[in-house]
Amino acid sequence: MALTKLITDLIDGSLGTDWQATPKTANFTAVAGEGYFVDTTSAAITVTLPSSPTAGDEVSVVDYAGTANTNNITITSSNNINGTSDDHLIDYERGGVSMVYVDATQGWIAYNATNETASALRIPITNFNADYLVVAGGASGGAAGNENRSGGGGGAGGYRTSYNDGSVSAMTLGTNTNYTITVGAGGAGGGSSSTSYVIGNDGNNSSISGTGITTLSSTGGGGGGSPTAGRDGGSGGGGAHGGSAGGSGNLGSYTPSEGNNGGTGNGESPYNGAGGGGAGAAGQNSTSSASGNGGNGLSNSITGTSVTYAGGGGGGGGTSSTGGTGGGGNGGTNLGADGTANTGGGGGGADVTSGSGGSGIVILRYPNTFAVTIGSGLTGSTATDGSDKVTTFTAGTGTISFS
Repeated sequence: MALTKLITDLIDGSLGTDWQATPKTANFTAVAGEGYFVDTTSAAITVTLPSSPTAGDEVSVVDYAGTANTNNITITSSNNINGTSDDHLIDYERGGVSMVYVDATQGWIAYNATNETASALRIPITNFNADYLVVAGGASGGAAGNENRSGGGGGAGGYRTSYNDGSVSAMTLGTNTNYTITVGAGGAGGGSSSTSYVIGNDGNNSSISGTGITTLSSTGGGGGGSPTAGRDGGSGGGGAHGGSAGGSGNLGSYTPSEGNNGGTGNGESPYNGAGGGGAGAAGQNSTSSASGNGGNGLSNSITGTSVTYAGGGGGGGGTSSTGGTGGGGNGGTNLGADGTANTGGGGGGADVTSGSGGSGIVILRYPNTFAVTIGSGLTGSTATDGSDKVTTFTAGTGTISFS
């Protein structure tokens, strides 16, 4: 069979590449067995490969004027190219590529090239807008070790979003580009004794970074005070006994603000803890008769369902305080409650053992014509809402890419 085809090719002159003498200056559809000089002096040109190829069919393309680095040559096909359904580019000066059709899985494969740099055919980058929600890890509350002394509530993790916020633009992302996602963990709660104090541990930052974008970061919540002032953070930790102040929110100095201040602890016995700040409100001050409640968080429907995030932790003390809406843990006498995971809620303050901060979350919403690949080290899942996809990242650090 192979010998018969070779003899037939020799007879009809179809062996080898039939180079077309006239350079192509506009979009065109290639024919199997032909080679083309493509002149992109005036504009970029798209070459469409044959639609019903058989194994062994070949097409060759050469950058005629040395201008493909400015006006690219796009290779497109209804079949795969180099094993993917993406269009490919010749985007380097004097590039020349020969392609052979193999099968339905690999499609057309570039097997010979001239003047290439990294690869003979590159997949072009397509930009698209993606809304985001980036919430950092909440802080743990403080603990004071005495029933007359209590720690402040942990501050909520910083809250930043573009979704349904006319003052903030969506991110512009691109295909075939790696981006790094980090989901901040919550600050660990801790115990104390009658002779020691435990200041709350700050939450960890959440972020999105990568080539071509400005790193977007939200700041971990500030730890609850004991007996010092609450720590600064995305939202500030609540102050503790002795009249100590709450920590400052919006540590990243962002507009809009990523969070609010913690409340101030009361200065007379019994000393109760103040509430940690939340994304939507400051933590409540404490008094000698009541602990301070945590500041409320903010609701967001980026997933298609309204969820409240980044509530501050309640202050510790003899009266039970409540954490702010959005995952803030309640304050307590012996034990403060943990902030809710993946809300960035602050942990509750306590006399003895404070609650841990809730972990943060990163969510991207983008057109459903794009697909995401999630790398190792990062936990995430994708759902569809209307004409958009929503990818939610709940733990870890790793890279993602889109196609």
